[in-house]
Amino acid sequence: MSGPARARRIAIGIEYDGSAYSGWQIQSGSPSIQATIETALSRVADAPVGLVCAGRTDAGVHAHAQVAHFDTLATRNLRAWLLGTNTYLPRDVSLQWAQFMPDHFHARYSALSRTYRYLILNRTARSALAGGRALLVHQRLDVQAMRAAVVGLIGEHDFSAFRSVQCQSRSPVRVLHRLDIERSGDWVTVEVRANAFLHHMVRTLVGVLLMVGEHRVDPEFARVQLHSRVRDPRTVTAAASGLYLWQVDYPPQFGLPSDSAIIGVPVPGWPTG
Repeated sequence: MSGPARARRIAIGIEYDGSAYSGWQIQSGSPSIQATIETALSRVADAPVGLVCAGRTDAGVHAHAQVAHFDTLATRNLRAWLLGTNTYLPRDVSLQWAQFMPDHFHARYSALSRTYRYLILNRTARSALAGGRALLVHQRLDVQAMRAAVVGLIGEHDFSAFRSVQCQSRSPVRVLHRLDIERSGDWVTVEVRANAFLHHMVRTLVGVLLMVGEHRVDPEFARVQLHSRVRDPRTVTAAASGLYLWQVDYPPQFGLPSDSAIIGVPVPGWPTG
């Protein structure tokens, strides 16, 4: 006599434009990425499905490679999970892959690091294609000064000066692995990788870097703020429209895809790499 059916754990890679959503997490009366995907998965499973994600993105923030997992008793192959779910998703949310996982895999707690990328269009004219997906900055940014501001931020620090007052994290200490700033024509990209992030941490870091790049403060300002552990009232949180959850890294034994096929596809006027 066979025992009760055993649930299987499935990981999914997700890409979304967060412009129309209140963020990842379910909120009463507001559309969320989580609720949108759970509804689609539940239709494929013919049963309720609950998701756990690698990182909860805020309202208006996008994802190039969000990762989530769910447990289900439904017996579907991976192609059915992928294509079936996408059939029920709106055009601004898409599953990129699905993979069966061992029970000990956890989308949040198994992650080694998370990478965010912030896109800045640094020119006078707005873009008809990048509206809502990048921050438009008219003044020419001094990228060398912005890079100088990063010195001293890498490593393990108390990032209290770079989080929002709504942040509920028990500890403000994070390990910043790298913070790279690159220019490609009119595009400036800020890429940040850390073990985890505080609420609004990346957008606040970008806000400080923009102040430096526009010569409103000198590069030393960033280091002074870090060590003060107090947010300067002049610091602005950069708009959500330019921010992407770019990649989540896991131990190699899980064998998860590390990137999306969109990378390397040439789009006129759009940054690559």
